[in-house]
Amino acid sequence: MEGRSLIEQAVQAGWTCTDQYLAPPAEPIAGAGDVHLLAPNVVERVASTDSPQPHLAVVRQRSGALPAGAGFVVVADRLGDPGNAGTIIRSAEAAGADAVVLTPGSVDAFNPKVVRASAGSLFRIPVVSAELADVPVTRIGTSSHRGDDYTTVDLTGALAIVVGNEAHGLDADAPIDTWVTIPHAGAAESLNVAMAATVVMFEVARQRRNH
Repeated sequence: MEGRSLIEQAVQAGWTCTDQYLAPPAEPIAGAGDVHLLAPNVVERVASTDSPQPHLAVVRQRSGALPAGAGFVVVADRLGDPGNAGTIIRSAEAAGADAVVLTPGSVDAFNPKVVRASAGSLFRIPVVSAELADVPVTRIGTSSHRGDDYTTVDLTGALAIVVGNEAHGLDADAPIDTWVTIPHAGAAESLNVAMAATVVMFEVARQRRNH
């Protein structure tokens, strides 16, 4: 993992950092593991970004599970883009979701780009790998062309907002209980999947605040 802010958020959230690697003149981060000092210009060769920050850390991965009684879940089915996955995780935390599920075939939750795009939310909201059919609440599928206007559907119960793959969306026969769509003007066929997920997630949050 790269960057002081992300490393500090991981430490604050109780994740185990085993080692930290510092490029001069970076200072160690308390609680981020054993300190290793890098020679000049080394970080540019080992980091995954083009303009790396001077703090790198090794963080022990966690295997998540759906929290007992989770009533607001976000499911990304076979999501391919790490930026989209990280953004969905970030929005899910902001909207008050209990967990994010990435189905098999999705990008790895610990892909460095996912971690960066989540802006630290990955450390605070459970991210779980599970089959869509195994999510034990009402599954609300999002579509560009079918279903009711998302603002007219009751989203106050125990549910999962489900979004699909960037190129293909959700399968027509996916195990969905209710389909919703986001009406939009213009010729664009659909919204970006992370944007669509965020719009619907915050409608869930709005309805629950007003319920």
